[in-house]
Amino acid sequence: MPLNDLPWWRWRARLRSALHMLSDPGFQQETWLNGREGYGDVTDAVYRLVEDTWLDHWSAEKYVGTIFRDSAEAALVDVAVLRVVQLLHEVGADAHASAYFGHPGWPEAVRAAREAHVALAVNDGDDPYAAPKSLDVLRILTRV
Repeated sequence: MPLNDLPWWRWRARLRSALHMLSDPGFQQETWLNGREGYGDVTDAVYRLVEDTWLDHWSAEKYVGTIFRDSAEAALVDVAVLRVVQLLHEVGADAHASAYFGHPGWPEAVRAAREAHVALAVNDGDDPYAAPKSLDVLRILTRV
């Protein structure tokens, strides 16, 4: 299924981008740890995950049919958001990537993000193992 068959597909694209980056330890080491430009940082990804949707305040179930295809996707996203936002509060929004990576809860957050990312990518007909796209590419993809 194409990504843009859902009413709020732009929000889905931004959310998927965040989940993708949060779910890929290789990307995190090469990009966030080294400060590579064009991909934001951990905090940027967390905010992209929740900024339009307020998923840090209510369940993704609210968006089934608009952002998410079904309750299974919503449930996976809820778990990922819970794990990642909890870490953001514990580590601090301005912390360096290494502070997140060193947190004992980081592997579980990465795993939850990976499960959600893979489900959404597969349901959109995309390769979940492709490298994350830059924020510039994301902006291009979500233009009207």
